[in-house]
Amino acid sequence: MTAPEYIQLKAYARQDGFFLALLWIASFACYILGISNGMLGMVAMMLAVLTPFFVAGRLRRFRDEGRAGVISFRRSYAYTIFVFFYGAVLLAVAQFLYFAYLDNGYLLSTFSKIVSSEEGKALIQQYGMTQMVDESLAEMATIRPIDYALNILTMNIIVGLILGVPIGLLMYKSNGQEMINGK
Repeated sequence: MTAPEYIQLKAYARQDGFFLALLWIASFACYILGISNGMLGMVAMMLAVLTPFFVAGRLRRFRDEGRAGVISFRRSYAYTIFVFFYGAVLLAVAQFLYFAYLDNGYLLSTFSKIVSSEEGKALIQQYGMTQMVDESLAEMATIRPIDYALNILTMNIIVGLILGVPIGLLMYKSNGQEMINGK
C-alpha cells in the first residue's frame, strides 16, 4: 500500500467511523431511555445488531468508489479496524460526557429500582443471586465515568478486530490480477 492509498483508506475510515459512532450513540441513547421503555430497548438492540451490516455497507462503498471495485482482504480488514477504532473513540467520548455530566446517578438508581421491586426481588431470590446483585450495584456506584468509557472503548475495538475478518472476507474483491501479484 502506497502512502496516498493509506491516506485515502484512513480518510474514508475516519468519515465512516464518525457515521458508526452516530449509530452507536443512537443505540446508547435508546438503551438509556429503554430502561424505562421496552420499545426503545428493542430499538437499541436492533441498532447494535446493525453494526456489522452498516460497516460492510460502508466498506462496499469504499471499495466501489475509492478503490474502483477492487480491494484486497488485507486492505478490507485494515479499513474495518480503523472504522471500529474511530467509531469507538467517538462513542467513548460521548459516553464519558454522558456519565460525567448528564447521568447524575440515573442508571444506577434505575437498576436499583428494578432490583428492589417486588418482581425483581422475587426473580433474584429464585435464582439465588441476591448477594451478587447487591455487590454488583455497590461496584457500579464506585465506577468513574472514564472507567465506563474506557471499558466500552476496549470492547468495541476488540469487536472490530473480530468482526473485521468476516466483513473483510465478504467484501474482498479481486480483479484476478491482484491475486497473481499477491497484493
